[in-house]
Amino acid sequence: MIEKNKRIRAWASSLLDAVLLFAAYLLANHLRFNYVRYFQPGGAGPALDIAQDTVYAGALYAVVAVAVFWLCGLYDASRLRGFWRRCRLILWVNAACILGFEALLYQFRVVNFSRLVVGMFYLFGTGLLIFKRLVRRFYDRWRHRHGEDFHHVLLVGGGKMAAQYLLALEHNPYYGYYVDGYLANTPNESLKARYLGSYHQLDKVLASPDIEEVVIALDADEMEMIPRALAACDKQGLRITMVPFYNDYLPARPTIDVVGSCKLINVRQTPFDNILNAFAKRLFDILGSLVLIVLTSPVMLAVAIGVKLSSPGPVIFRQKRVGLNKKEFMMYKFRSMRTNGDEKTGWSTNTDPRKTRFGSFIRKFSLDELPQFFNVLKGDMSLVGPRPEVPYHVEHFKEEIPRYLVRQQVRPGVTGWAQINGLRGDTDIAERIRYDIWYIENWTLALDIKIIFRTAFGGKMINDEKLV
Repeated sequence: MIEKNKRIRAWASSLLDAVLLFAAYLLANHLRFNYVRYFQPGGAGPALDIAQDTVYAGALYAVVAVAVFWLCGLYDASRLRGFWRRCRLILWVNAACILGFEALLYQFRVVNFSRLVVGMFYLFGTGLLIFKRLVRRFYDRWRHRHGEDFHHVLLVGGGKMAAQYLLALEHNPYYGYYVDGYLANTPNESLKARYLGSYHQLDKVLASPDIEEVVIALDADEMEMIPRALAACDKQGLRITMVPFYNDYLPARPTIDVVGSCKLINVRQTPFDNILNAFAKRLFDILGSLVLIVLTSPVMLAVAIGVKLSSPGPVIFRQKRVGLNKKEFMMYKFRSMRTNGDEKTGWSTNTDPRKTRFGSFIRKFSLDELPQFFNVLKGDMSLVGPRPEVPYHVEHFKEEIPRYLVRQQVRPGVTGWAQINGLRGDTDIAERIRYDIWYIENWTLALDIKIIFRTAFGGKMINDEKLV
């Protein structure tokens, strides 16, 4: 029910955002052609109507922008909690969408936009979207202060699963759930909720008219209580949700398939199993790699010349790496070391004597990674994802680190969530995998954009320090 209500609110919010963007567009055009003209040389002329094709363009933009907001996670409360984080996302995404949309229409000579209209449209559209969320924020807080908009919950369980549920509600107060108390055989002092008694008090507590929903969060050794709890809730006609004792093994957003009377929980599903998400990420990779190849081509030419002059050997170093679905591919890099026979398994350090002086320079600024944009264009890699490993290390790590090969369910990346958080080179592999899996399970297009910007401007450039 939580997810269903969230989807309804998300669709309503996105529809209102589209209306506000379209209204901002019409307002910008109206002001430009019917008021701003008074301040232009020569005085005011006759009032001008907005061209029909520009009206269609504005409506199309509103739909496209809202679709991009969906992909960036703006309407997903659990992925983007803070008000100011949402505001920053609106500022950046709306600016990128307007510039991209204008460039596309100009390229195909569909509509010629006035630069003043574009500027006012951005200000009005962004302002309205943020103002809408500000009003909603104050409204929700006003209702909470007056004790309204709370959903009263009884928690059945007092162990680890119950603690996880209470912690989740504490981190997500905007859901509006209030736990009246919990039942358990023995009180747990660490739980931030009122102890209402043992499981024998279940029928008595459920008779309270204040209880609207029951959350069953029993540990594995208390499973025998489930039939009794379900029967008691059904007797009172209460809604029931459950926190499974295997909660730690489920992905961020599990789905359930039904085969006959058997319910199958997908425990290793990723956002990329959704065709729309997979298409959006691949399209982003293709367009992004093309743009980056064009922008960095002068730098790549200079680096290629420098590599050729610095030491004998090929300009491009090719090395086998493990990619999507454990398939091997050849990853490209500018050669930064003298040719040797240990590339398949060796590791390098900052003081490795095999590096050339020019190689040390390009590795310092990650210029040796630039040819990987061609790997992205080919489809072997993505702009953002877990860094690919050589087969030699994959065989070792998969035996030593739990869930290591989960990262092979997506294309490896030129940069990644682990790398921008300082986990690159000779760092804790288990911790790096934890970051990689978090990225896989919580992917959004906005997260990819954030990682790319932090890679380029955040001072944490990628260099996986393999021997290349």
